[in-house]
Amino acid sequence: MTERVTAAYSARADEYAALLGSMNAVHPDDRAFVGAWAAGRSGPLVDAGCGPGHWTAHLARQGHRVTGIDAVPEFVEHARRTHRPSVEFRVGSLDALPLADGSVDGVLAWYSVIHHEPSRIGEPLAEFRRVLTPVGGLLLGFFEGDAVEVFDHAVVSAYRWPVASLVTVLDEAGFDVVDVHTRTDPGNRPHGAISAVRR
Repeated sequence: MTERVTAAYSARADEYAALLGSMNAVHPDDRAFVGAWAAGRSGPLVDAGCGPGHWTAHLARQGHRVTGIDAVPEFVEHARRTHRPSVEFRVGSLDALPLADGSVDGVLAWYSVIHHEPSRIGEPLAEFRRVLTPVGGLLLGFFEGDAVEVFDHAVVSAYRWPVASLVTVLDEAGFDVVDVHTRTDPGNRPHGAISAVRR
């Protein structure tokens, strides 16, 4: 995440957390999809780009060992105030995660790489692969579309991806795709999620 993106989220962290920083704001299908993915992982998880920390805390309540990491200090501070001491949160970049090689069994990247330019999307994916155990799992949430293109996100410009294009990028980054989920809700941008394992 660039300094520009981090600064944009820092400026609106309280507003974002109030609007979207709760599991009440999560679509039931997403809750079920992420929950099923996490249930299939036996080791530690990381919520990469955890934002206000609601997903991290939710997974912890489900009995998972999980750490939330975000580049926005205000998000991490909010998450610590709201969910600690039961959950660990750290400030860190998705492009240089503060985790050891092969130290986690699953990486949840739920809408956390949407601001990476297509030419740089490989950087966080390489980090995800680095910190995963052999055959560790990645779950990626993203805005789905007919072409790789930028759009005006509420906070700062973001990208939408066709499923096939992102599957190709994941393959090139050393992942095997396991499952794909898409959904279009009235009044919302099309949603995509891809589950993959480290090759």
